[in-house]
Amino acid sequence: MSFQNIYQGKKVLITGHTGFKGSWMAIWLKELGADVYGYALAPQSEMDNFVICNLESQINHYEGDVRNGKKLKGYFEEVQPDFAFHLAAQPLVLLSYQDPVGTFDTNLMGTVNFWEAVRATPSVKAAVNVTTDKCYDNKEWVWGYRENDPMGGKDPYSASKGCSELITNSYLESFFSIEGTCNIASARAGNVIGGGDWALDRIIPDYFRAFKVGEKLEVRNPYATRPWQHVLEPLSGYLNLAAELSCKGKEFTGGWNFGPEDVTNYSVKELIDEILLLDNRGGYVIPEGTKKLHEAVLLKLDISKAANFLKWKPVLSFKETVDFTLKGYIDDLNGGNNILKARSEQIYQYTKTAIAKQINWALEWK
Repeated sequence: MSFQNIYQGKKVLITGHTGFKGSWMAIWLKELGADVYGYALAPQSEMDNFVICNLESQINHYEGDVRNGKKLKGYFEEVQPDFAFHLAAQPLVLLSYQDPVGTFDTNLMGTVNFWEAVRATPSVKAAVNVTTDKCYDNKEWVWGYRENDPMGGKDPYSASKGCSELITNSYLESFFSIEGTCNIASARAGNVIGGGDWALDRIIPDYFRAFKVGEKLEVRNPYATRPWQHVLEPLSGYLNLAAELSCKGKEFTGGWNFGPEDVTNYSVKELIDEILLLDNRGGYVIPEGTKKLHEAVLLKLDISKAANFLKWKPVLSFKETVDFTLKGYIDDLNGGNNILKARSEQIYQYTKTAIAKQINWALEWK
Protein backbone atom coordinates (compact mmCIF):
# COMPACT_ATOMS: atom_id res chain seq x y z
CA MET A 1 0.00 0.00 0.00
CA SER A 2 1.22 3.53 -0.76
CA PHE A 3 3.21 5.28 2.04
CA GLN A 4 3.91 1.97 3.82
CA ASN A 5 7.67 2.33 3.44
CA ILE A 6 7.46 5.76 5.12
CA TYR A 7 5.22 5.07 8.10
CA GLN A 8 5.66 1.37 8.85
CA GLY A 9 7.11 0.90 12.33
CA LYS A 10 7.12 4.67 13.00
CA LYS A 11 5.46 6.41 15.93
CA VAL A 12 2.83 8.85 14.67
CA LEU A 13 1.02 11.19 17.06
CA ILE A 14 -2.34 12.68 16.02
CA THR A 15 -4.14 15.37 17.97
CA GLY A 16 -7.89 15.19 17.42
CA HIS A 17 -7.88 11.49 16.59
CA THR A 18 -11.43 11.08 17.96
CA GLY A 19 -12.75 13.52 15.33
CA PHE A 20 -13.88 12.74 11.82
CA LYS A 21 -10.69 13.30 9.84
CA GLY A 22 -8.45 12.31 12.74
CA SER A 23 -10.12 8.92 13.13
CA TRP A 24 -9.85 8.19 9.40
CA MET A 25 -6.18 9.15 9.52
CA ALA A 26 -5.62 6.82 12.48
CA ILE A 27 -7.19 3.95 10.52
CA TRP A 28 -5.04 4.62 7.46
CA LEU A 29 -1.84 4.89 9.47
CA LYS A 30 -2.69 1.69 11.31
CA GLU A 31 -3.11 -0.03 7.94
CA LEU A 32 0.34 1.30 6.99
CA GLY A 33 1.89 -0.39 10.00
CA ALA A 34 2.47 2.76 12.04
CA ASP A 35 2.35 2.82 15.83
CA VAL A 36 -0.47 5.34 16.22
CA TYR A 37 -0.86 7.57 19.27
CA GLY A 38 -3.83 9.88 19.72
CA TYR A 39 -4.39 12.87 21.98
CA ALA A 40 -7.92 14.29 21.96
CA LEU A 41 -11.12 14.95 23.83
CA ALA A 42 -13.52 12.06 24.31
CA PRO A 43 -15.76 11.35 21.30
CA GLN A 44 -19.00 13.32 21.33
CA SER A 45 -21.49 10.59 20.45
CA GLU A 46 -21.91 6.86 19.96
CA MET A 47 -22.16 7.44 16.20
CA ASP A 48 -18.71 9.03 15.91
CA ASN A 49 -16.36 7.24 13.54
CA PHE A 50 -13.89 6.67 16.40
CA VAL A 51 -16.56 4.84 18.41
CA ILE A 52 -18.24 2.75 15.73
CA CYS A 53 -14.83 1.58 14.49
CA ASN A 54 -13.79 0.69 18.06
CA LEU A 55 -10.52 2.53 17.56
CA GLU A 56 -9.84 2.79 21.28
CA SER A 57 -8.84 -0.88 21.19
CA GLN A 58 -6.81 -0.49 17.99
CA ILE A 59 -4.47 2.44 18.74
CA ASN A 60 -2.86 4.18 21.70
CA HIS A 61 -5.71 6.42 22.88
CA TYR A 62 -5.14 9.25 25.36
CA GLU A 63 -7.76 11.79 26.38
CA GLY A 64 -6.56 15.34 26.73
CA ASP A 65 -7.38 18.93 25.76
CA VAL A 66 -4.96 20.76 23.45
CA ARG A 67 -5.57 23.88 25.53
CA ASN A 68 -3.62 22.14 28.29
CA GLY A 69 -0.12 22.78 26.98
CA LYS A 70 1.67 21.11 29.87
CA LYS A 71 -0.30 17.88 29.44
CA LEU A 72 0.17 17.86 25.68
CA LYS A 73 3.90 18.46 25.96
CA GLY A 74 4.13 15.68 28.55
CA TYR A 75 2.43 13.26 26.18
CA PHE A 76 4.86 14.14 23.38
CA GLU A 77 7.75 13.59 25.79
CA GLU A 78 6.36 10.20 26.79
CA VAL A 79 5.65 8.98 23.23
CA GLN A 80 8.69 10.46 21.42
CA PRO A 81 6.91 10.38 18.02
CA ASP A 82 8.58 10.44 14.62
CA PHE A 83 5.65 12.28 12.97
CA ALA A 84 2.97 14.59 14.38
CA PHE A 85 -0.31 15.77 12.83
CA HIS A 86 -2.41 18.48 14.48
CA LEU A 87 -6.10 17.95 13.71
CA ALA A 88 -7.62 18.90 17.08
CA ALA A 89 -9.89 21.91 16.67
CA GLN A 90 -13.31 23.41 17.19
CA PRO A 91 -14.42 22.76 13.58
CA LEU A 92 -17.91 24.26 13.27
CA VAL A 93 -18.80 27.72 12.01
CA LEU A 94 -22.17 27.88 13.79
CA LEU A 95 -20.70 26.79 17.12
CA SER A 96 -18.05 29.49 16.77
CA TYR A 97 -20.82 32.11 16.94
CA GLN A 98 -22.21 30.47 20.07
CA ASP A 99 -18.81 30.03 21.72
CA PRO A 100 -16.27 32.40 20.19
CA VAL A 101 -14.01 32.35 23.27
CA GLY A 102 -13.78 28.56 23.27
CA THR A 103 -13.22 28.53 19.52
CA PHE A 104 -10.35 31.02 19.64
CA ASP A 105 -8.87 29.36 22.73
CA THR A 106 -8.88 25.91 21.12
CA ASN A 107 -7.85 26.90 17.62
CA LEU A 108 -5.21 29.48 18.56
CA MET A 109 -3.70 28.28 21.82
CA GLY A 110 -4.16 24.68 20.75
CA THR A 111 -1.91 25.45 17.76
CA VAL A 112 0.64 27.23 19.96
CA ASN A 113 0.68 24.30 22.39
CA PHE A 114 1.12 21.83 19.54
CA TRP A 115 4.15 23.65 18.16
CA GLU A 116 5.60 24.08 21.64
CA ALA A 117 5.30 20.32 22.15
CA VAL A 118 6.96 19.66 18.78
CA ARG A 119 9.71 22.15 19.59
CA ALA A 120 10.42 20.38 22.90
CA THR A 121 10.53 16.89 21.32
CA PRO A 122 13.61 16.31 19.10
CA SER A 123 12.33 12.91 17.94
CA VAL A 124 9.72 14.61 15.68
CA LYS A 125 11.15 14.87 12.18
CA ALA A 126 8.01 16.11 10.38
CA ALA A 127 4.85 17.82 11.66
CA VAL A 128 1.75 19.15 9.90
CA ASN A 129 -0.91 21.55 11.18
CA VAL A 130 -4.26 20.90 9.48
CA THR A 131 -6.50 23.93 8.96
CA THR A 132 -9.14 24.74 6.33
CA ASP A 133 -9.89 26.63 3.13
CA LYS A 134 -11.79 29.09 5.34
CA CYS A 135 -8.48 30.45 6.62
CA TYR A 136 -8.34 32.72 3.55
CA ASP A 137 -9.85 36.20 3.37
CA ASN A 138 -12.84 35.18 1.25
CA LYS A 139 -13.44 37.62 -1.63
CA GLU A 140 -15.77 35.15 -3.41
CA TRP A 141 -13.87 35.58 -6.62
CA VAL A 142 -14.04 33.02 -9.41
CA TRP A 143 -10.45 31.75 -9.17
CA GLY A 144 -8.99 29.64 -6.40
CA TYR A 145 -7.03 30.92 -3.43
CA ARG A 146 -3.29 30.40 -3.52
CA GLU A 147 -1.06 29.72 -0.54
CA ASN A 148 0.32 33.27 -0.56
CA ASP A 149 -3.11 34.95 -0.50
CA PRO A 150 -4.01 36.86 2.70
CA MET A 151 -5.44 35.06 5.70
CA GLY A 152 -8.80 36.30 6.96
CA GLY A 153 -12.20 35.18 8.16
CA LYS A 154 -15.34 37.09 9.08
CA ASP A 155 -16.83 34.50 11.45
CA PRO A 156 -14.94 33.38 14.60
CA TYR A 157 -14.16 29.92 13.21
CA SER A 158 -12.67 31.19 9.95
CA ALA A 159 -10.74 33.93 11.73
CA SER A 160 -9.37 31.41 14.22
CA LYS A 161 -8.09 29.23 11.39
CA GLY A 162 -6.47 32.19 9.68
CA CYS A 163 -4.75 32.92 13.00
CA SER A 164 -3.66 29.28 13.28
CA GLU A 165 -1.92 29.65 9.93
CA LEU A 166 -0.18 32.84 11.07
CA ILE A 167 0.95 31.10 14.25
CA THR A 168 2.35 28.21 12.22
CA ASN A 169 4.26 30.55 9.92
CA SER A 170 5.63 32.40 12.93
CA TYR A 171 6.94 29.17 14.44
CA LEU A 172 8.37 28.16 11.08
CA GLU A 173 10.27 31.41 10.71
CA SER A 174 11.28 31.71 14.37
CA PHE A 175 12.14 28.17 15.41
CA PHE A 176 12.03 25.66 12.54
CA SER A 177 13.81 27.37 9.66
CA ILE A 178 17.37 26.13 10.27
CA GLU A 179 18.66 22.70 9.29
CA GLY A 180 18.46 20.09 12.00
CA THR A 181 15.11 21.30 13.32
CA CYS A 182 11.76 19.63 12.66
CA ASN A 183 10.36 20.17 9.15
CA ILE A 184 6.89 21.69 9.53
CA ALA A 185 4.00 22.66 7.27
CA SER A 186 0.31 23.55 7.25
CA ALA A 187 -2.37 21.91 5.13
CA ARG A 188 -5.58 23.57 3.95
CA ALA A 189 -8.53 21.57 2.64
CA GLY A 190 -12.12 22.23 1.66
CA ASN A 191 -15.43 20.65 2.64
CA VAL A 192 -14.63 17.06 3.52
CA ILE A 193 -17.33 14.38 3.43
CA GLY A 194 -17.46 10.64 4.07
CA GLY A 195 -18.87 7.94 6.30
CA GLY A 196 -18.50 8.48 10.02
CA ASP A 197 -19.19 12.23 10.10
CA TRP A 198 -22.30 12.88 12.20
CA ALA A 199 -21.49 16.44 13.32
CA LEU A 200 -24.38 18.87 13.68
CA ASP A 201 -25.12 21.58 11.12
CA ARG A 202 -23.33 19.94 8.21
CA ILE A 203 -25.26 19.23 5.06
CA ILE A 204 -24.32 15.57 4.50
CA PRO A 205 -24.74 14.41 8.13
CA ASP A 206 -28.04 16.34 8.25
CA TYR A 207 -29.16 14.65 5.03
CA PHE A 208 -28.44 11.18 6.37
CA ARG A 209 -30.02 11.93 9.74
CA ALA A 210 -33.20 12.81 7.85
CA PHE A 211 -32.69 9.73 5.65
CA LYS A 212 -32.41 7.57 8.78
CA VAL A 213 -35.83 8.59 10.12
CA GLY A 214 -37.57 8.68 6.74
CA GLU A 215 -37.80 12.44 6.45
CA LYS A 216 -36.75 14.91 3.76
CA LEU A 217 -34.04 17.44 4.50
CA GLU A 218 -34.93 21.13 4.29
CA VAL A 219 -32.16 22.78 2.27
CA ARG A 220 -31.96 26.52 2.88
CA ASN A 221 -28.82 27.32 0.89
CA PRO A 222 -29.04 24.98 -2.11
CA TYR A 223 -26.93 27.04 -4.49
CA ALA A 224 -23.82 27.57 -2.38
CA THR A 225 -20.84 25.84 -3.99
CA ARG A 226 -18.12 24.09 -2.06
CA PRO A 227 -14.94 22.17 -2.91
CA TRP A 228 -16.42 18.82 -1.85
CA GLN A 229 -13.86 16.08 -1.20
CA HIS A 230 -14.05 12.59 0.17
CA VAL A 231 -12.09 12.49 3.42
CA LEU A 232 -9.37 10.28 1.92
CA GLU A 233 -8.41 12.97 -0.60
CA PRO A 234 -6.91 15.50 1.83
CA LEU A 235 -5.56 12.70 4.03
CA SER A 236 -3.53 11.44 1.08
CA GLY A 237 -2.21 14.99 0.77
CA TYR A 238 -1.26 15.19 4.45
CA LEU A 239 0.51 11.82 4.32
CA ASN A 240 2.28 12.81 1.11
CA LEU A 241 3.35 16.16 2.57
CA ALA A 242 4.73 14.64 5.77
CA ALA A 243 6.58 12.00 3.73
CA GLU A 244 8.25 14.72 1.64
CA LEU A 245 9.07 16.73 4.77
CA SER A 246 10.66 13.66 6.33
CA CYS A 247 12.63 12.58 3.27
CA LYS A 248 13.47 15.84 1.49
CA GLY A 249 13.39 18.51 4.18
CA LYS A 250 12.95 22.26 4.33
CA GLU A 251 11.94 22.84 0.70
CA PHE A 252 8.50 21.41 1.56
CA THR A 253 7.80 23.58 4.62
CA GLY A 254 5.04 26.20 4.59
CA GLY A 255 1.40 26.18 3.54
CA TRP A 256 -0.24 23.75 1.08
CA ASN A 257 -3.72 23.54 -0.45
CA PHE A 258 -5.44 20.18 -0.99
CA GLY A 259 -8.71 20.33 -2.88
CA PRO A 260 -10.62 19.06 -5.90
CA GLU A 261 -9.80 20.06 -9.46
CA ASP A 262 -10.79 23.64 -10.28
CA VAL A 263 -13.71 22.56 -12.46
CA THR A 264 -15.27 20.28 -9.85
CA ASN A 265 -16.94 22.71 -7.43
CA TYR A 266 -20.59 21.73 -7.07
CA SER A 267 -23.55 23.25 -5.26
CA VAL A 268 -25.30 21.74 -2.26
CA LYS A 269 -28.25 20.89 -4.51
CA GLU A 270 -26.04 19.15 -7.08
CA LEU A 271 -24.38 17.14 -4.32
CA ILE A 272 -27.68 15.83 -2.93
CA ASP A 273 -29.07 15.23 -6.41
CA GLU A 274 -26.06 13.01 -7.13
CA ILE A 275 -26.72 11.03 -3.94
CA LEU A 276 -30.31 10.52 -5.07
CA LEU A 277 -29.16 9.22 -8.46
CA LEU A 278 -27.27 6.47 -6.62
CA ASP A 279 -29.86 5.80 -3.91
CA ASN A 280 -33.35 7.29 -4.17
CA ARG A 281 -34.53 6.46 -0.65
CA GLY A 282 -33.83 9.94 0.72
CA GLY A 283 -34.96 13.37 -0.38
CA TYR A 284 -34.95 17.08 0.25
CA VAL A 285 -37.13 20.16 -0.05
CA ILE A 286 -36.18 23.74 -0.81
CA PRO A 287 -38.35 26.17 1.18
CA GLU A 288 -40.52 28.45 -0.93
CA GLY A 289 -38.89 31.78 -1.64
CA THR A 290 -35.33 30.49 -1.18
CA LYS A 291 -32.89 32.59 -3.18
CA LYS A 292 -29.26 32.26 -4.06
CA LEU A 293 -27.57 33.53 -0.93
CA HIS A 294 -24.59 35.84 -1.04
CA GLU A 295 -22.76 34.18 1.83
CA ALA A 296 -19.87 31.97 0.64
CA VAL A 297 -21.42 31.30 -2.75
CA LEU A 298 -17.96 30.77 -4.24
CA LEU A 299 -15.06 29.13 -2.44
CA LYS A 300 -12.20 27.50 -4.33
CA LEU A 301 -8.64 26.41 -3.65
CA ASP A 302 -5.84 26.57 -6.20
CA ILE A 303 -3.96 23.27 -5.85
CA SER A 304 -1.29 23.98 -8.46
CA LYS A 305 1.47 24.20 -5.84
CA ALA A 306 0.69 20.69 -4.54
CA ALA A 307 0.29 19.41 -8.11
CA ASN A 308 3.61 20.84 -9.30
CA PHE A 309 5.87 20.30 -6.29
CA LEU A 310 4.31 17.43 -4.33
CA LYS A 311 3.04 15.75 -7.50
CA TRP A 312 -0.26 15.36 -5.63
CA LYS A 313 -3.70 15.57 -7.13
CA PRO A 314 -7.12 14.22 -6.17
CA VAL A 315 -8.12 10.72 -7.20
CA LEU A 316 -11.91 10.64 -7.24
CA SER A 317 -14.33 12.21 -9.70
CA PHE A 318 -17.37 13.97 -8.26
CA LYS A 319 -19.49 10.88 -8.89
CA GLU A 320 -16.88 8.63 -7.24
CA THR A 321 -16.71 11.02 -4.28
CA VAL A 322 -20.46 10.77 -3.77
CA ASP A 323 -20.36 6.98 -4.26
CA PHE A 324 -17.61 6.56 -1.61
CA THR A 325 -19.54 8.84 0.75
CA LEU A 326 -22.85 7.07 0.28
CA LYS A 327 -21.20 3.68 0.83
CA GLY A 328 -19.70 4.93 4.09
CA TYR A 329 -23.03 6.14 5.44
CA ILE A 330 -24.86 3.00 4.39
CA ASP A 331 -22.24 1.03 6.36
CA ASP A 332 -22.91 3.32 9.36
CA LEU A 333 -26.68 2.96 9.13
CA ASN A 334 -26.53 -0.82 8.72
CA GLY A 335 -24.36 -1.08 11.84
CA GLY A 336 -22.68 -4.33 12.75
CA ASN A 337 -19.18 -5.18 13.89
CA ASN A 338 -17.32 -4.73 10.60
CA ILE A 339 -17.31 -0.97 10.10
CA LEU A 340 -13.57 -0.75 10.77
CA LYS A 341 -13.05 -3.41 8.10
CA ALA A 342 -15.30 -1.45 5.72
CA ARG A 343 -13.23 1.70 6.32
CA SER A 344 -10.01 -0.21 5.64
CA GLU A 345 -11.50 -1.60 2.44
CA GLN A 346 -12.37 1.93 1.28
CA ILE A 347 -8.78 3.03 1.93
CA TYR A 348 -7.54 0.04 -0.07
CA GLN A 349 -9.98 0.79 -2.91
CA TYR A 350 -9.01 4.46 -2.92
CA THR A 351 -5.30 3.62 -3.13
CA LYS A 352 -5.97 1.03 -5.82
CA THR A 353 -7.91 3.64 -7.81
CA ALA A 354 -5.03 6.12 -7.45
CA ILE A 355 -2.55 3.58 -8.77
CA ALA A 356 -4.86 2.65 -11.68
CA LYS A 357 -5.15 6.34 -12.59
CA GLN A 358 -1.37 6.70 -12.42
CA ILE A 359 -1.55 9.32 -9.67
CA ASN A 360 2.05 10.20 -8.89
CA TRP A 361 1.89 10.12 -5.09
CA ALA A 362 0.42 6.62 -5.17
CA LEU A 363 3.23 5.41 -7.43
CA GLU A 364 6.15 7.24 -5.78
CA TRP A 365 5.40 6.00 -2.27
CA LYS A 366 4.23 2.54 -3.34
